[in-house]
Amino acid sequence: MQKESKIYVAGHRGLVGSAIVRKLQENGYHNLILKSSDELDLRRQIDVEDFFASESPDYVFFAAAKVGGINANNTYRAEFIYENLMIESNIIHSAYLSKVKKLLFLGSSCIYPKLSPQPMKEEYLLTGFLEPTNEPYAIAKIAGIKLCENYSRQYGTNFISAMPTNLYGIYDNFDLANSHVLPALMRKTHEAKLAHAESVEIWGTGVALREFLYVDDLAEALLFLMNNYNEIEFVNVGTGEEVSIKELALLIQAVVGYQGELKFDTSKPDGTLRKLLDTSKLNGIGWRAGTSLKEGLELTYKWFLDNYNAIRGK
Repeated sequence: MQKESKIYVAGHRGLVGSAIVRKLQENGYHNLILKSSDELDLRRQIDVEDFFASESPDYVFFAAAKVGGINANNTYRAEFIYENLMIESNIIHSAYLSKVKKLLFLGSSCIYPKLSPQPMKEEYLLTGFLEPTNEPYAIAKIAGIKLCENYSRQYGTNFISAMPTNLYGIYDNFDLANSHVLPALMRKTHEAKLAHAESVEIWGTGVALREFLYVDDLAEALLFLMNNYNEIEFVNVGTGEEVSIKELALLIQAVVGYQGELKFDTSKPDGTLRKLLDTSKLNGIGWRAGTSLKEGLELTYKWFLDNYNAIRGK
């Protein structure tokens, strides 16, 4: 990409999109196209086609999606598959029609089978059944990958896909009902500290293993891929390291400075017991994550404290 290239960041207000915008601006890319959902409803085909026809972006970072944690995925199943399928179909087809030079689509590690061998290599996609609690979202994300692959095969587009592991960082969603595990734990632990509560309740047994990537590291990886990767096959983006939910809770407890007890509600689901990405493909082409989990948690908690009054009202 050239510094003056027209770059559309779809989903620029979200956790990933805002990190992409920060990283682009840090690296001197200044011709950014940014539209909120109020300005452009990505679920509406005609609106998206008109937007691409009028703006003609050169490059697209596709970070727009309907996202949430286990509870949200399992509760709003129809919304998660419908809205994501519509958004993906509209953006990818419109990018093809308007002759976008390159598009980078963001998937999720939940695309892999529930019982996938670990760590998960890119070729394990579609080799087994999905985790039931987030199957609709995963199917939509798999469809996005296949859209990019097959538009590139049939039409010669340069539409690539990246599969990030579990993400966290500044501008995350800290809503207790619908957020992912890390921001939910951080908020619950902080509020338990404020209330001098004796304990914090955590869903599941705590034994499930997860990999966490600081979102600004992801943005750096995506910029690297946009400038250096042109293969049809998607690529994993992660740290290659994992931690149990119990270990994560203990780390957050230390960062927050909470002195109470951690209680695990074993009646609640753990989700997939292990989800570690094999990142050898990305490491092999020259990129590796640089932010440790402890450092990332400290950066995230500092931002959380600075924005707590706004977060608390949600």
